[in-house]
Amino acid sequence: MSQNQDSGFSYTADQLSALADQVIRHATAQGATASEVDISEGVGQSVSVRLGDVETIEYNRDKGVAVTVYLGQAKGHASTSDFSSTALEQTVKAALAIARHTASDDCAGLADAHRFATVFPELDLYHPWALSVEGAIELARGCEDAARAVDARITKSEGASLSTHTGLSVYANSRGFNAASLSSRHSLSCAVIAQEGEAMQRDSWYGAARAHEDMEPATAIGRRAGERALARLGARRVPTGDYPVMFDPMMAGGLISQFIGAISGGSLYRKASFLLDSLGQEVFSPIVNIVEDPFIKRGMGSSAYDAEGVACVRRDLVAGGVLQGYVMSSYSARKLGMETTGNAGGAHNLLVQPTAGDFNDMLKRMGTGLLVTELMGTGVNPVTGDYSRGAAGYWVENGVIAYPVEEITIAGNLKDMFKSIVAIGSDIERRGSKYVGSILLEKMTVAGE
Repeated sequence: MSQNQDSGFSYTADQLSALADQVIRHATAQGATASEVDISEGVGQSVSVRLGDVETIEYNRDKGVAVTVYLGQAKGHASTSDFSSTALEQTVKAALAIARHTASDDCAGLADAHRFATVFPELDLYHPWALSVEGAIELARGCEDAARAVDARITKSEGASLSTHTGLSVYANSRGFNAASLSSRHSLSCAVIAQEGEAMQRDSWYGAARAHEDMEPATAIGRRAGERALARLGARRVPTGDYPVMFDPMMAGGLISQFIGAISGGSLYRKASFLLDSLGQEVFSPIVNIVEDPFIKRGMGSSAYDAEGVACVRRDLVAGGVLQGYVMSSYSARKLGMETTGNAGGAHNLLVQPTAGDFNDMLKRMGTGLLVTELMGTGVNPVTGDYSRGAAGYWVENGVIAYPVEEITIAGNLKDMFKSIVAIGSDIERRGSKYVGSILLEKMTVAGE
């Protein structure tokens, strides 16, 4: 694995791999029947400005070792930020002391060796940004200035923040797996407040990517934040009723997160999911197809292996609305009498295939209804699927945005909501690990006036 000399890391990948092997040897020597270790180092900086003035400058460097040991099927865990040989040995000793006082669990243990990753494709995840503090301040200021310049009614600012981060991590275990990964993540955000009379509205925008050149320009991010805040002035309620509801791409990603939570092994074996025993069942409208793809270059959720070293695979999660697979680690799979899906640590990149055109096409398809651009509260019951959340957005008439909306609640049940999806836009959100466009639902209950 190549590593830039100017990366800022104190250790190379080879050095961290050697430390991981040292931890495994300590564990075996002290009587562990199995062990695994995560070693990581991260370097980053962040700056924030508000009304043109620098508010914070932070530089962070962190490192850590997390050790898990097994005595049979009793498990102990301990961690340290000290990489000295003595500290590593003491950390192993602490983990073993915990394991000796822990009940045995039939499902505990390392992943099966035949499932470990043996192929490591180049996923292009490491793009350090050699940005000086002065350069970061200049970009953040330019972003905020662009937001404030949109209109004289943008009177206040919560500021702009820029952060860069690079990380190096190694996962190893006593079954012979030892692999390192390098990654980077950069982001720039801005939030401003627009005011008209006594009424004030806040909104924001951000960019995030593995490589800084993949983000929108700073001025474009700021301008978008300003335009979004301005567009919300004059917001009002709508009459209570059942209407078509369209979730913009950011809010649509939240719906997909609710789905992933419901098909995750932990929720399933605890029987805390509204999608229990749904494998092979139609859980979405037939137009919905979702692919998990861990191998997208520069993807936020890309990886060759999961948190247990198990090889990741590209697969259909939903095809024609039918659930094709769960999201499981080795432990949750054993609890369910199944096989791991390579998802220890969560799902990877999720691609929700579009069925319609861009954002404006989706508005036309909706005709008259509610566009949701912000959700508040946590009114989702993961066991029943009941869904009720505060919302804000825009009222749409004849396919055109008519006016902003606030202080309303949208309600339904996720089972029904998933099956009532009538269109998915090509206006795909690409700043995270869920690649999804706007989602249009046939109807939901909207509580307003």
